[in-house]
Amino acid sequence: MFERYLILGVRSIILALAVIWSAFPIFMVVSSSFKTPIDIFAFPPKFLAFTPTLENYRMLFRAWPQFVEGLWNSLIVTVGATVLTAVVSLAAGYAYSRFKSRWLTLSAFSMIFLRMLPPVVVTIPLFPVVNQFRLNDTHALLILLYAAFFVSLSTWILKTFIDQIPRELEEAAEVEGATLFQRLTRIILPLSVHGMVAACVFVVVFAWNEYMFALIFTSSEAKTAPLVLAEITGTLEGVQWGVLFAAASVQLAPILVFVLIVQKYIVIGLTAGAVKG
Repeated sequence: MFERYLILGVRSIILALAVIWSAFPIFMVVSSSFKTPIDIFAFPPKFLAFTPTLENYRMLFRAWPQFVEGLWNSLIVTVGATVLTAVVSLAAGYAYSRFKSRWLTLSAFSMIFLRMLPPVVVTIPLFPVVNQFRLNDTHALLILLYAAFFVSLSTWILKTFIDQIPRELEEAAEVEGATLFQRLTRIILPLSVHGMVAACVFVVVFAWNEYMFALIFTSSEAKTAPLVLAEITGTLEGVQWGVLFAAASVQLAPILVFVLIVQKYIVIGLTAGAVKG
């Protein structure tokens, strides 16, 4: 009994340390967004003993109106990439789950190999293609890039869920005259919705925070929020740390709330297929 409580206590301590390690930087950024410059650089640091102010947020939206445009662009790209990835991954996951052939197996492992390549490797070969189709500085380009980058992972997650759906359900629907599209939308999709959400979470987090592709392939029309954050750090007047922390807090808030809401689906997606009945 003592050993059991000892193990439980050690696990609790490790979990608490992990939470503190992860949450402390977020706490520092958010709390600093409500501090004056003097309080931000005070030593020893003022964690709670300071007078909150909204001046940093007022300065952010007054001096950096392009940050709001960047948030809007990030939202468009994130939603577009997530929807495209979900549709393609559902179809691909179904194909890999229900059909078997040497070429399908080869393409599945090819997707894994391509997923392991650093994103920077594909940027140079993409330039002539992007210029040819006049996709520079467009939402469509970022949507296609982000979706392509995560289709492989999402496909494997959905394949694992679809593998667990009995084929008999589809066969019964097919006898009743259901088409492939109807079977996908009325049987496969509802029963694999947890996997779909788990796959979409990764796309949302990546697309909302991605910097490199946005920096290389956009300039003004499709500039996302992370690029505006980088511009705030590079002003000629010096870095306005309060404004920077306010912008980082605004940019962080939606994705943090989203992840907290769907965190159980992340666990389900990562553990799918680990236990077989």
